Order: sequence, then structure tokens, then C-alpha cells
Amino acid sequence: LKDIEYVYSEFYNKLEIARFDSNVGKYVGYTEYGVKQANYWNNNPSQIASERAQREAYCQHNIGIW
Repeated sequence: LKDIEYVYSEFYNKLEIARFDSNVGKYVGYTEYGVKQANYWNNNPSQIASERAQREAYCQHNIGIW
């Protein structure tokens, strides 16, 4: 159960621009715009705390269901 990972991706025109990965613990940008957005989101403590909490709230909560 320790290897469960929460991933949230942002897409534009079918291209992934940024991703939050619970193993990394922050957003990572994949395009020029995505890097700017990732920096903005990473500098917002409430945004990062909210995404980090999703692993427990969403993933681990549904282990028994799936």
C-alpha cells in the first residue's frame, strides 16, 4: 500500500502541460507555459497541501472498493 501514487495532470490541446505526482510532492511542467504554471502552483502552500492530501483522501480511501 505504500507504493500507491496520486497523479493529477493538466492538458491543453491533448498535450500534457503540467503534472502533480504524489511521489515527487510538487508540480512539474512539461511545456514553457506548464513550467510557469507549475512554479505558480508550487509557490502556493494551500494548493500543494491540497494535492498532497488527495493521496490519502482519494487513493487510500478507495483501496478496499477497487
